[in-house]
Amino acid sequence: MRCLFVHKREANRISTPVVQLKRLAKAALASRSVETALFDYRLPDAAIAQVPIEPRDAARLLVCDTMSDRRFGDLPDLLYPGDLLVVNRTRVRSARVRGHKVETGGAVELLVLSRLDDLRWRALIRPARRIRAGTHLQLGSISGRVLADPVRGEVEIELTTDGDIEDEIADAGETPLPPYIHTELENPERYQTVFAKTIGSAAAPTAALHFTPELLGRLREREVGIAEVELEIGLDTFRPINTDLIGDHEMHTESWVVDDGAARQIAATRHSGGSVIAVGTTVVRTLESAAAGDGLVAPGRGDTSLFISPGYQMRVVDSMITNFHAPRTTLIVMIAAMLGDRWRDVYEHAVSSGYRFLSFGDAMFIETMINQRDQA
Repeated sequence: MRCLFVHKREANRISTPVVQLKRLAKAALASRSVETALFDYRLPDAAIAQVPIEPRDAARLLVCDTMSDRRFGDLPDLLYPGDLLVVNRTRVRSARVRGHKVETGGAVELLVLSRLDDLRWRALIRPARRIRAGTHLQLGSISGRVLADPVRGEVEIELTTDGDIEDEIADAGETPLPPYIHTELENPERYQTVFAKTIGSAAAPTAALHFTPELLGRLREREVGIAEVELEIGLDTFRPINTDLIGDHEMHTESWVVDDGAARQIAATRHSGGSVIAVGTTVVRTLESAAAGDGLVAPGRGDTSLFISPGYQMRVVDSMITNFHAPRTTLIVMIAAMLGDRWRDVYEHAVSSGYRFLSFGDAMFIETMINQRDQA
């Protein structure tokens, strides 16, 4: 049974023509034949932010519905009481660990990607050319044994130490930055969000880098809720689509968690008529993977290879806050699924107006999506 109170933003969405949803359904059938070249655009090197802005919430915010230029600190003024922001509480692992091969003393660098079980890990290794199954490594206090020959620089490796392995990796390692950032951070915590708790990601959920404790206080005063979920972000998030058609792209898999508390917060938001606003593409993938019908999510955990492309209809997410993404990536395809052809207007405005792009860049707020969830 629908709540009698209908949120102002919900009322606007309910009025969307049914013909638009039919058009989305047709687009879904044809999505495999969409050319990757359609998601390309000109991104000047100078537009790629190399350092984070201070303070965090001084970043610019492009409101896509009105094409208005704001500051991220204005966010409370753009939301309604009863809205719910959903954030990713993952923490970037200090995953770049240096050491040597025990047999020869040759230098090696390991970039830890994910944990498979108590002993086994996925990692990128370099130089990979002379690494073979059985190679022993010493990485500070951590001992490693390569379990399989490298494939495109990636290995499965056994890591052991006398102490807690996560603590030892944190002590020995450095926080990896995206490949398009060429400056070192004075403070590695600047590549962590204020929500970062659960270690596991190879990259930060960058849309949440703009939040500060003071901004969170003003959101609470506005009666905007915050819910936390988890998605372990892998390096594949930076990789461009290398196939001619987006339907031929093999989507990477990432692990997600939605706990009981987050599921209850989303249910309460639905009951009150508020909107569920995903902070970042990782939250979109998490919530849509956990969708349980009627705009709700089921608590649990799992792995997702969800690829949101034009024609996909949202099941949980109403709006999204995100940074500006690189051309020819699955992230820009997701933006096109939400904005339709307008994504080009949005990005052209951002480039011409001097917005900063990618991980340390500015943000955009997509309040109304063309692929909104069915509220019938």
